[in-house]
Amino acid sequence: MIGTILNAAGIVVGGLVGLSGRRSLSTANESFFKVTLAALTVFFGLRLTWLSFNGSFGHVLKQFMILMLSLSLGKVIGRFLRLQKLSNSLGRQARDRIARASPGNPGRLSEGFKTCTALFCAAPLGILGAVQEGLSSSHDFYPLAVKAVIDGLATMGFAQLFGWGPLLSAVPVLALQGTVTLACARFGEPFLTANGLVAPVNAVCGLLIFSVALVMLGLKRIELTDYLPSLAVAPLLTWLLR
Repeated sequence: MIGTILNAAGIVVGGLVGLSGRRSLSTANESFFKVTLAALTVFFGLRLTWLSFNGSFGHVLKQFMILMLSLSLGKVIGRFLRLQKLSNSLGRQARDRIARASPGNPGRLSEGFKTCTALFCAAPLGILGAVQEGLSSSHDFYPLAVKAVIDGLATMGFAQLFGWGPLLSAVPVLALQGTVTLACARFGEPFLTANGLVAPVNAVCGLLIFSVALVMLGLKRIELTDYLPSLAVAPLLTWLLR
């Protein structure tokens, strides 16, 4: 749970910096952090997908086809479950709370907690990073470390707007991502490893992490939340097509 702990710590530290009264980052610094974090996300994502391919050319080609089919089927399932629409709804509610926020509002602490909890817990990178850390034999926490910086910078601004409320969102983030990581490590990893099914999950996870960078940079609009079921579809297809 190193990644999740770093994520929660990033939220708290960012909030404390915001409460200290320091001014937010300049536009130049924001652009620097965005590009740097996106570049790291691209590296971690593509590296994870690349390391998931192995064997002869024919076997690698089969793995790639399973990856593409898993993403397609996963998006269909996600769209049927309306996952992206749910995520968008949470985002709209958060934006409405931000628009209504004012220093004199007596309920701003509660509003800040709800806003940041919705934004940080619904982020696809949080789920992907938690799954990856739980399934990785080396407990790879780097995607969640990137998210820790992103959430910390966001909390810095939210704390100036909502006060202490945003810092408390570290608790549900710790609970949600920690539960996903521990469940994957305790139940998912032993089963997938025993059946040789870790690689397809990592391939999907890596490609989706890479896609997060495209969204961060505004290069492409991708409904990432709809693709999350692909994490379950990939090992199932791999098992069926053996």
